[in-house]
Amino acid sequence: MSAQVQLANDTLLRALARRPVPYTPIWLMRQAGRYLPEYTTTRARAGSFLALAKSPALATEVTLQPLERFPLDAAILFSDILTVPDAMGLGLYFAQGEGPRFERPVRDEAAVRALAAPDPADRLRYVLDAVREIRRALAGRVPLIGFSGSPYTLACYMVEGGGSEDFATLKRMLYSRPDLLHRILEVNAASVASYLNAQIEAGAQAVMIFDTWGGNLSTAGYQEFSLAYTRTVVSQLARERDGVRVPVILFTKGGGQWLEAMADSGCDALGLDWTTDQASARARVGARVALQGNLDPLALFASPDRVRREARRVLDAFGAEPGHVFNLGHGISQHTPVESVEALVDEVRAYSRKMREG
Repeated sequence: MSAQVQLANDTLLRALARRPVPYTPIWLMRQAGRYLPEYTTTRARAGSFLALAKSPALATEVTLQPLERFPLDAAILFSDILTVPDAMGLGLYFAQGEGPRFERPVRDEAAVRALAAPDPADRLRYVLDAVREIRRALAGRVPLIGFSGSPYTLACYMVEGGGSEDFATLKRMLYSRPDLLHRILEVNAASVASYLNAQIEAGAQAVMIFDTWGGNLSTAGYQEFSLAYTRTVVSQLARERDGVRVPVILFTKGGGQWLEAMADSGCDALGLDWTTDQASARARVGARVALQGNLDPLALFASPDRVRREARRVLDAFGAEPGHVFNLGHGISQHTPVESVEALVDEVRAYSRKMREG
């Protein structure tokens, strides 16, 4: 898929490059998802979440649904961060009421030795087909964001066998057999880099690395087991496609204390969760990277008037200087009222435009 199609709205890409924009662009993590009734309809038609994610046609349909409702400035590929370990043969499934699980978690030397980076053109072709189909359907309307979980976050699920409150199994490996965890992370870093490059080749115009669980580490642990491998991924990514810059966004939930180190990772932008002070974050990283965020997702359960007020508060804290992309501090909640999202997107667009007009 060529990137030569002229974008009708490139506000997101300009903001990520810290260039002036007429208003603050907005997109939402998990914007294609369960809070939309049309998503629920498509999901029922698919029969299961995995069937939905593995159908390029249905993934395209779901990716475009929020753009039909709201004037968002980007589409994000509908997929799951656990596609990579699934492609490694760990047997991803979704247990009712329990979230994602793996049939074959990686917990001993034999399992670690057996790990290998999957060929995305083979085992993850359905994702690449979806990227190509979404790009065709967008027809230059807004840019498409691809994504992957970070090497460390993927390892958390792979070792634990699923989600966890404390990832104790992973932490035991980290402290008792760090060599095994490092081996997993090496394979994951190679896998994530090739996967994201394949998405870029297929047509993703920006990519995001979700380090959802990096914040569960100590400072030393974050540097050694998360950020070091994220740097490896970023260093291997194609940063240009058909003469157009492909920006990289890094989001470590709970990582606000490490912004300076994250800004030096080679990424173009940092995602902030809602616990991070926006003005302080900008002062700390300066002009090194753009910043994305960071409204508390649960603020969207307030009245539309309160949602608008919270949007203005976030925008005022970041200011009108180049380099801000409005987003939530984490993914949108399943039961979020659609009218709150409408109010948020409208207020961000209108208020940020007034900020720049003085």
